[in-house]
Amino acid sequence: MNAITAPSPVVAVRNVTKRFPGVLANDRVSLAFHAGEVHVLLGENGAGKSTLIGILAGMQQPDEGEILIDGQAVRIGSPRQSLEFGIGTVFQHVLLVPSLSVIENLMLGGGWWGRLVKAPALARFRELSTLLGVAIDPDAIVGRLSLGEQQQVEIMRALWRGEKVLILDEPTSMLTPQGVRDLGEVIKRLRAKGVAVILITHKLLEAYEFGDRISVLRLGRVVGDIPPERLSAMGEAEATDAIIELMFGKEAARSGEAETLVDTAHRQRQVARDRAPRLTLRGVSTEAARGECPLREVSFELWPGEVLGIAGVDGNGQKHLAEVLAGQRGVSAGRIELNGGDITGAGVPARRQAGIRYVTDERLGEGTVGIFSVATNLVLKEIGRPPYWSRGWSDWDGIHGHARDQIGRNDIRTPSERTPVAKLSGGNIQKVLLAREINSEAQVVVFNKPTYGLDLQNTRLAHERIIASADHGIAIVVISTDLDELIKVSDRIGVMFQGRLAGIVENGPDIERRVGLLMTGVEAA
Repeated sequence: MNAITAPSPVVAVRNVTKRFPGVLANDRVSLAFHAGEVHVLLGENGAGKSTLIGILAGMQQPDEGEILIDGQAVRIGSPRQSLEFGIGTVFQHVLLVPSLSVIENLMLGGGWWGRLVKAPALARFRELSTLLGVAIDPDAIVGRLSLGEQQQVEIMRALWRGEKVLILDEPTSMLTPQGVRDLGEVIKRLRAKGVAVILITHKLLEAYEFGDRISVLRLGRVVGDIPPERLSAMGEAEATDAIIELMFGKEAARSGEAETLVDTAHRQRQVARDRAPRLTLRGVSTEAARGECPLREVSFELWPGEVLGIAGVDGNGQKHLAEVLAGQRGVSAGRIELNGGDITGAGVPARRQAGIRYVTDERLGEGTVGIFSVATNLVLKEIGRPPYWSRGWSDWDGIHGHARDQIGRNDIRTPSERTPVAKLSGGNIQKVLLAREINSEAQVVVFNKPTYGLDLQNTRLAHERIIASADHGIAIVVISTDLDELIKVSDRIGVMFQGRLAGIVENGPDIERRVGLLMTGVEAA
């Protein structure tokens, strides 16, 4: 990309430091963001990116250092002040009001003293829909949308007032390949208009493709950057090597760890299908509220030790499928069997006791309770049951001992087992979920977007955990919009299209083309 760099930055942070109990999140961070430039921030979970975003968005205050807007030192005391300074932010976690419609969410934040006029809001909505290339019903209730669709609404919200600085935190995590391309076009147009775009991503290809400048954070510090003149002269492979060296050091780059981190090799392993399947769905259908996509006669079989990937454009029934398998949603027709027994009417507790586990894509909220400690979240689904509860008494010594054991076994980076789980990075929250859901009693584990928002190292660890679980005989379902991820971990890949399972194909050569045909509703060749 050829950046249009302003002589002075639109926004800059100078020697910004932010501390939390037991954690130095930002350590004298200095960065400048220029008009007409896409500035990519890279770094592992816990590197300090989210804290820096929170400071620019007015949600946190720096302990030291200063923020400059157009060269003037300012204090951003609230999200409203951040918007007034022209900074729009799309956070990794959805911040929309689930009970309101899409258009109502987009109209929030207007002047409280005036009437909310819907007609111009709808005109702006249609304009942004065209710009982003999305098709969402403006009157759909946000809580009934898929996570990917909610993220698209978040991007609209950030662009709603035409900000001069746009912060995008993992904006492509839930988008289809076409959606990523559409977003790339949006970013190009915004850059051409002189908008300073701050892009946080864990995908090296996106950093190279979208970025004009790349900065890398490690353990709260800026460890280096690739300026526009150098980045524009690099090829993709050279840029990847340079980024890996900044993120992990020269030894990691030399040892070939970079190739491991960006590897998309096909998973090839023989699954014994000459015995009875572990999980069977026969003609399963669901009912859907407005804005949702129901399941329509979905059938498949899953064998012990098999990883079945579920691909598809987000919003084609994947959310219903995950909830049906977990027991969170009832079926309107069809039958679900576990080891040959009918579990169609079983709820979450009964399915968990039978060995079905669910790792949700909404780590905070559905998966964990943010204000509860790591220790409590590790036993959250067992509250009231032995061995840690007996006759109304809680064995807190046992709970905390169990937590310390799991923290060590699963490398959960936390100051203490008593730390509220919301204070952990996304990767460490995912480790808490994996530790809780995958154990010797698990027979089927359903993963819904297991690496959403994770960095390269934690993505690799999650993939290794999935494969290791299958190798121990657990039957795995992985629902993801990241085709590269599914190719890496799955034995077979099924595709959801308009609520139906369009087909299932064996992983192997030409898998991308075959899955792509199914994703567009075309029969596999």
